[in-house]
Amino acid sequence: MTQSLDPPSHSVTALGWSAFFDDQLTPDDAGLARMRIATVHRARMTAISPQGPVRLTLPPRANTADYAVGDWVLVQPDAPVLVRRLDRKALLQRRTEGGRMPQLIAANVDTLFIVTSCNDDLNPARLERYLALANEAGATPVIVLTKADQVEDTAPYRAQVASLQRGLAVVALDATAPDAALTLAPWCGAGQTVALVGSSGVGKSSLLNTLAGKSPEQAQATGSIREADAKGRHTTTSRSLHRVVGGGWVIDTPGMRTLHVSDSAAGLEQLFAEITELAPMCRFRDCTHAHEPGCAVQAALAEGGLDPARVDRWRKLLQENQANTPVQSGPRGNRITKPPGTGPGGKRR
Repeated sequence: MTQSLDPPSHSVTALGWSAFFDDQLTPDDAGLARMRIATVHRARMTAISPQGPVRLTLPPRANTADYAVGDWVLVQPDAPVLVRRLDRKALLQRRTEGGRMPQLIAANVDTLFIVTSCNDDLNPARLERYLALANEAGATPVIVLTKADQVEDTAPYRAQVASLQRGLAVVALDATAPDAALTLAPWCGAGQTVALVGSSGVGKSSLLNTLAGKSPEQAQATGSIREADAKGRHTTTSRSLHRVVGGGWVIDTPGMRTLHVSDSAAGLEQLFAEITELAPMCRFRDCTHAHEPGCAVQAALAEGGLDPARVDRWRKLLQENQANTPVQSGPRGNRITKPPGTGPGGKRR
């Protein structure tokens, strides 16, 4: 069963296929079609093939929660029955409150557009969570400041977010203006995949419509930010893959009210590099960087070399990551995974 959601592509390479996925194919896969997951719902999924969109038939006992938009799958072309999913090059995922398993956000993403607006919604602490998510997944983060046309000067907003991570790319634009696609073109070339994340109401749907060249009939619904508290309303309710005018692909995601940090030790280390690089210089190997003598982090704070607010956020995210990350224990070769927050003896911390 096919649907005309997006125009067909010309090759799997144009869909984002690369040598990384070629290396996973075996002679037994010769008769299978290569497709990319476009939408994931509770009981069904659609994919995009070189011939166009396809509604997939799932094998027995398949769980759609195990698949993410952007995944590459092998499919029996005549059925079309999903046979297997290929290993991911990158995976964005988050742990939800009370959830036993991480929620999959998007797969095989090259660049993560972290969208926020030039108003009171801009929150450095929340942006740091998105940056840790991108770092851990291996995606290149780009901060996209929307509603640039509604402020006199975007420079203060640029400066505020550019300092959040070394080498961080920051762009400011009007998400509804045609030149927004040109501004973001360096990350949206043929075969490239970007994902949009951010709070509700910051302009993700407007940006998607601009990048994908959606006609008014095809356009995603957009919503405004409440003037009282600069908070947005949800307009996107599911994740989906769309073709970008320049030849790339964009994955739209619903706005996230909360983003818990877990399994992100490497992502946090990269995010707070100016702090983590000091840790080996501390006198004690297990320094908590709070009160021990000879602490290099405390010394840098005293000398004014570190931002106290940023150090506080670093400590908070480290503690949250430790509490939310499952722990492996037991002898090598027979390890078991304990739920997040589990301490010695299997007790909750």
